[in-house]
Amino acid sequence: MKVLNFKEKPIIAMLHLKGRSNGEIMERMIKETDIYYRNGVDAVLVENYFGNTDHCIQGLEYLHKNMPDRIYGVNILGDYRKAFELAGKYNADFIQIDSVCGHLPPGLDSVYGDELMSLMKDRTFQVLGGLRFKYQPIRSGRTLEKDAELARQRCDAVVTTGEGTGKDCPSEKLFQFRTVLKEFPLIVGAGVTSGNVCEKLKYADGVIIGSWLKEGHIDYGDVCEEYVKEFMDKVMEYRASLPR
Repeated sequence: MKVLNFKEKPIIAMLHLKGRSNGEIMERMIKETDIYYRNGVDAVLVENYFGNTDHCIQGLEYLHKNMPDRIYGVNILGDYRKAFELAGKYNADFIQIDSVCGHLPPGLDSVYGDELMSLMKDRTFQVLGGLRFKYQPIRSGRTLEKDAELARQRCDAVVTTGEGTGKDCPSEKLFQFRTVLKEFPLIVGAGVTSGNVCEKLKYADGVIIGSWLKEGHIDYGDVCEEYVKEFMDKVMEYRASLPR
């Protein structure tokens, strides 16, 4: 089983599945995947950001068949059950769920939490779970400390963000999460750039990145190899400074 090693501060790059046809989507995904892995990205994350679930399945089939030794994962926006199903079927190494705690009122959250715990029992992959994640409401009525305690039971790493796609996740927020989570893995899931990645990695144990690696640093741009290399060079410099 391949796993994300959070002691190494892994970088997870998004595959947003942009395109006007199945062929164009797959051609772009394969090109982006090659760019990412060639420049040292640790893992890719297939997501139905522009595409749909069928496009995610095509992407996972490709990775399963052609890159079985690489780390890859899946996020099915709006359908965490499908993410569990597809990760198992295509031997993915992790899934992302945009919120595992805090976004539901207590009664519904209890049911949701029980279901997540049941789904996690027989899995063969890691779960990256959102907490105070972009575009997710806060309805639990609980403190961050209490929600974080529950989140630790429902995932293998907590993912948090700023206010939106490409928006900075303030270092103050990451420091707060680091304090609350202690040694539990923390991933920053948006707003990381080559200019701030070293600062974010002081608190976070990994990064999910998409928009900044694209032309114009926007979600709809095409992945730019120059930006990927620039970003990963900064990451490698930071990793080299870590105590061994």
